Amino acid sequence: MEYPTKGKVLKKTVVWKDLYFYRKSDAIYQLTVDFCHRFLPAYGDRTVDQMVQAARSGKQNIVEGSEDGQTSSEMEIKLINVARGSLQELRSDYQDYLNTHKLPLWEMESERMKRLRDFCHAHNDYSDYAPLVEKMSDEEMANLLLTLCHQTDKMMTAYLEKLEHRFVTEGGIKERMYAARTGYRAQQDAHMKALETENAQLKAEIARLKIKLEEALRNNKP
Repeated sequence: MEYPTKGKVLKKTVVWKDLYFYRKSDAIYQLTVDFCHRFLPAYGDRTVDQMVQAARSGKQNIVEGSEDGQTSSEMEIKLINVARGSLQELRSDYQDYLNTHKLPLWEMESERMKRLRDFCHAHNDYSDYAPLVEKMSDEEMANLLLTLCHQTDKMMTAYLEKLEHRFVTEGGIKERMYAARTGYRAQQDAHMKALETENAQLKAEIARLKIKLEEALRNNKP
């Protein structure tokens, strides 16, 4: 007889370190620290704290959402959305930086933007960008980080759609626990019916053998 396994109630744990959008969000966080260190005042500018906190919130809420998602689909969806909101806030900060410093937001169809998009699409980790940090201007770094934020947001949006579809079709943990209990009871009922059928068959066989034995005893009387 099979019993319901843990996996039927708890979802398979997501290894958040392997998620491409987590890796990009971690790169965004570390690059933002580099950007603020290079191009913003060390003291007296609240923008630094806001940008670093928004970048950190983006990656940390992905971690917490993935961890909590094993037991709560609702919380996972909520925290991934919080991560999206944090990175959208960060995008606004980079756009403001470009505007206030009279620097251009690169045209979507320009050659340098195409090369930048391709590079960001193919590279997810901070280690891919670290060697470039000291070589880039504030204009280049701001456009780089805007591109990374945009790509990460698109990846999270696609991931959220999958989470929402799974929640609609599978439900949350309460629904999965109910399904597991219902399945377990159905298995028990089927097992009991099989035992009852087997017991009835054994009783019938015993009765048949008893009659046969009685007939044999009568036939062997002197």
